[in-house]
Amino acid sequence: MRFHLSIKNILLCVFAIAFLSACSSKKKITKPNRGSGSVYHQNNKQIEREVNKHTKGNFTTYTAQTYIDRFKGIAVSEMNKYGIPASITLAQGILESGNGNSDLARYANNHFGIKCTSDWRGKGYYKDDDAKDDCFRVYNNPDESYRDHSEFLKRKRYAPLFELEKDDYKGWARGLKQAGYATNPRYPELLVSIIERYELHQYDRKEGKIEKIKREDRVLADINKNIPKEPVKDRPVDAPVAIEGDYYIVVKGDTPYSLSKRFGLTVDELLQINQVDDGNIKIGQRLLIKKQTNSTTYNPGKAPVYNPTIYTVAPGDTLFSISKRFNVSVDELVKLNYITDNSIKVGQELIIRK
Repeated sequence: MRFHLSIKNILLCVFAIAFLSACSSKKKITKPNRGSGSVYHQNNKQIEREVNKHTKGNFTTYTAQTYIDRFKGIAVSEMNKYGIPASITLAQGILESGNGNSDLARYANNHFGIKCTSDWRGKGYYKDDDAKDDCFRVYNNPDESYRDHSEFLKRKRYAPLFELEKDDYKGWARGLKQAGYATNPRYPELLVSIIERYELHQYDRKEGKIEKIKREDRVLADINKNIPKEPVKDRPVDAPVAIEGDYYIVVKGDTPYSLSKRFGLTVDELLQINQVDDGNIKIGQRLLIKKQTNSTTYNPGKAPVYNPTIYTVAPGDTLFSISKRFNVSVDELVKLNYITDNSIKVGQELIIRK
């Protein structure tokens, strides 16, 4: 009897070991992260490595109060220059950056969620937001982010806000939403709630009538100067700029991956059609940024011949990106090409103009 029980126990143990071994081997099989090999992922990892090398991975973890203590000085300084209530700037920083603890704040020093636009010549940090892989500006330090926040607001649509009193945080909160700063319908309530919870209005300052007039004149004069540049400042980073026909002139800050995103090419395609063997591009270099549709041979010395009314879908293209590239609406593309399910395929020829 004891012999039979011991054999049974041995068999049970062997089965258990085999089962646990199988489970252990299964745990080792992991799927790679989706998109982990993309140029945007690699770009972010490079930025993160540089920051971690400098900080040794030791980030300051802010509470709302320590964040206020750290940044109230520059918020007041920007208020005195431009009239943006310090309470509004601090509340936006707290809300947009999670008290300065978000990845965007830590790795990109971006405390206000300001995105790259066509005039931005600095680095970009990519995150999914309104669209996949939206480009956000990277600053050298948080103070640069605060200063750029003030410059960002010096636009025509925000001009009426600079005519408000310097301590009218409720008017600014409503005006920012009306001018399109945020899509959240509760954005004004959120800002006012933060301001009143932490008494941020204590940092706002009233100004005399003459002082207000001088400040308004100075800021509104800057806004008027900026108006002709606003179409470029507000254009998404993937919109083409500095184009001569089918060519683009490389400027400071351009890289093969940023240009491939902007012009709807892969990095390999961009380098191949320009016969760039070492992967390096230079400021002032003239790059071909459109693929020929009727030939696989590319000659960077001549502009390609292409049909201005037909576009061949390339890898990574979407109806949205194509509509932006050719300045037509998605609805127009759908109607012109009798698209019923909003899907397109690589190699598909699309009519882009009548």
